[in-house]
Amino acid sequence: MTNSKELYSELIKRLTLEVEKSEIESIAYRMMEKFFGLTRTDILAEKTIPDTPPSRFDPYVKRLQAHEPLQYIFEEELFLGRVFKVNPSVLIPRPETELLVMEIIRHTQKKKMESLRILDIGTGSGCIAISLALEIKNAHVTAIDISNEALACAKQNAQALEAPVFFEQVDILQEDISQIVDIIVSNPPYISQIERSSMRKNVLEYEPHLALFARGDDPLIFYRTIARKAMKSLTPEGSLWFEINENYATEILTIMKDCGFEIVKIHKDLDNKDRMISGYK
Repeated sequence: MTNSKELYSELIKRLTLEVEKSEIESIAYRMMEKFFGLTRTDILAEKTIPDTPPSRFDPYVKRLQAHEPLQYIFEEELFLGRVFKVNPSVLIPRPETELLVMEIIRHTQKKKMESLRILDIGTGSGCIAISLALEIKNAHVTAIDISNEALACAKQNAQALEAPVFFEQVDILQEDISQIVDIIVSNPPYISQIERSSMRKNVLEYEPHLALFARGDDPLIFYRTIARKAMKSLTPEGSLWFEINENYATEILTIMKDCGFEIVKIHKDLDNKDRMISGYK
């Protein structure tokens, strides 16, 4: 039998990554959980597991050292307690986006809305649309994306999680919103080209640029386009929700106000950064 704590320590030594020690430890814990079903408590308690040579991890360590995200290696990521399949055609779901979904859920609870039509623009893995469909009673959710590969991934997740979401391929920069809805939510491409040089390799070299970078020279083109089209497609008192680049919070707030949205509010993430914005028709 193998001592799990000793194996974990050996894995830490093999993970020579250019990141903080805490991130290496988090990766090692995730690998131990994936391969052996161990919790952190199990490892600290030195729970024994079947004999396992440290070399078993070498193929995964090699991919990690090439900056490939662990989520793509395992082809999954947790989002609000559910497992979502991911691949390089979709962004990896992040905790900031969980906060966006939770804010929308709280909004619907306060409004006590019995039946809701929701549109998710740029759905990617489907984590936003699927989570809203499963968490909000009587929600009718549509999710759109320009990428057929992303839609295939989102449909797979919806089927696995038994979420009633309708998917459609749409280029929001070129096409209008074809329905009237109560809530529009989007986590659009919002990284500017000038930020490319400061990005981590595991993001820049592996996550889809179509979902990361705004098109052309205007990093806010998706916000301008979606806000303008949302004003025409939302019901009275309907709301628009964005995940945002903290560097452009003030500009996006102005865009929404100029489009006619009211009670426009910037929301902070857990690091106290401007991460979301909402407004009402």
